[in-house]
Amino acid sequence: MPRPAPLPVAGLPALLAGVSVLLAGLAPAAFAQGTAPAAPGATVPRSAGPAAPDPAFEAARAAFEARPEAERRAVQDALVWVGGYTSVVTGAFGRRTYEAIGAWQAKGASKGGGGAATGILDEPARAALLAAGEAARRAARFTVAADPATGLVIGIPERLLAKRTRLPDGSRWQSPDGRVTLDTRAFAPGGPDLDALFAQSAAAGPERRVTYSLRRPDFTVVTGETPGGKFYIRDAAGPAGLRGFSLSYDKAMAREVDRLAIAIANSFVPFPGDRPAPAPAPRPAAASPESGPAAATGLAVGPRRIVAVLPGACPGPQAGGAPARILRRDAASGLALLEAAAIGPPPVLAPAPAPPGTAVVVLAAGADGPSVATGDLAAGGVLAPPQPGAAGAPVLARPGRLLGLVARLPATPRLVAGVLPPLTHPLVGLDALRSLLGADAPPAPAGDGPPLSAGAIAGRYAGAVVGVRCGE
Repeated sequence: MPRPAPLPVAGLPALLAGVSVLLAGLAPAAFAQGTAPAAPGATVPRSAGPAAPDPAFEAARAAFEARPEAERRAVQDALVWVGGYTSVVTGAFGRRTYEAIGAWQAKGASKGGGGAATGILDEPARAALLAAGEAARRAARFTVAADPATGLVIGIPERLLAKRTRLPDGSRWQSPDGRVTLDTRAFAPGGPDLDALFAQSAAAGPERRVTYSLRRPDFTVVTGETPGGKFYIRDAAGPAGLRGFSLSYDKAMAREVDRLAIAIANSFVPFPGDRPAPAPAPRPAAASPESGPAAATGLAVGPRRIVAVLPGACPGPQAGGAPARILRRDAASGLALLEAAAIGPPPVLAPAPAPPGTAVVVLAAGADGPSVATGDLAAGGVLAPPQPGAAGAPVLARPGRLLGLVARLPATPRLVAGVLPPLTHPLVGLDALRSLLGADAPPAPAGDGPPLSAGAIAGRYAGAVVGVRCGE
C-alpha cells in the first residue's frame, strides 16, 4: 500500500510530519493543546456544573436562537475572526458561544464602548460584530473555494499563504518564508485507507509528540507538536476515496496563525457534492451545557451483560437506545453492571495493571459510531483526549487487553473547537472491575499478545461499546 511522502516544510526541518495542521488551544477542525484557554477578557458568569439553570445564560440562548440559522452561523464566524470563539460554526448556542459574545462585549466596554457583557447582542452590537469579523476576514484575504487538485473545499488566507504549488496528490499553499504550510491531499478508492493514514499521522517520534488523536468511522484528526512547530492533520473518507488537509506552522507564529487555523478548519468540506463535512470531533449528547442528559459508554463483558460508569442516580437506564436493568452497583467506583441486549464480543482483562507510560487506546461510543483516542497511562489515571460521553469507555493496552474504564469526565467540559483536549482522567482499574463483575468478568489470558494499531483495536472491539443514558 503506498504511503504519502513526508511533508517537508521549508525553514522548519523539525516539522516533517507528513500532513499537518496545528492546534494551539484552538478549533474543531482546529486544535487542542493542554486545557482550553478561557476567552480573553470574558466576564460572562460560568456555570460550575449542571446545577440550577443559569437565567443569564438561558436569556442569551433564547435571544440567539430566535435568529435564523444563517444569522447564528454568521455571528459565530465573526466571533472566530475577532478572536473569541474557538469552536465549530454550527449555529447551535452553547457555553462557548455565550462566553465568546461576552468576551467581545467586555473588550468593547474596556475600550469605552459602554456595553455590558450580557451574552446578548442587540442590533447595533450584532452589526458591529459582523463588521469587525468581515474586516478581519478581508484583511487576511480569506477565500473559500474548491481545490482543483483534490475537489475538496477549503478557505485560504491568501495574504499569509501567498505561494501556491501543485503536489502529486494535492496542492500546497505556503508563506513566503516557509514557516506556515497548508497542504491538501486526495486518494481515489483503492489507495491508502483511513486506518493506514491514521496510523501514519498518529505515529510519535523522538521529536514529534502527538497531543490529540481521534478515529471515527469516516474521519480522523491528529494534532501535535515538534520542537519548533505545531501541526494538525485531518482526513475524511467517502465514496470518492480519501480527502484531507494539513496545516503546520512555527510556534513563534502561533499568535498570528491560531485564529486563521480555526477559520480554515471550519471551512473544510471534503466532499462538497455530498453532505457537509462532519465535525472533527463528535457533538454527542454528553455532559455539556449544550446538550441534554449525560450519556456514557457501556462495555460488553458477557452475554447480556454491560458494565458502565453511572452517576449517583440513574433512573430508567438505556443501553443502545433499549431499556436496560441495573443488576448491581459499586458506589465507590460508580461502576454498574447492566442487563441489556447482546452486543459484540468483549475484550479480555489484562492479567495485571500496567505501569505509567504504557500506550493505550480509549474506545468510546458516539452518535455516529465509536470514537478512538490514543493516550498513555499516567500516575493519576489515563492521559488522553476522550470526548464527552466517554465516561466508562474501555482503556485498552496495545495488545487489546482491558486495563480499566475512564472513571469520569469534567462535569462541564471545557472544549476547544468541540474537542476535549488531552487531560488526565481517573481510571477504574482491574481490581474494581473484578470485584463488581465476579463470575461475569471476562477471563484473563495467560500473557499479552502482539501489539495492535489503534485502528485494529477499534475494528476488533467497536461492537463491544454502546451508548448508555439515564432516563428523565
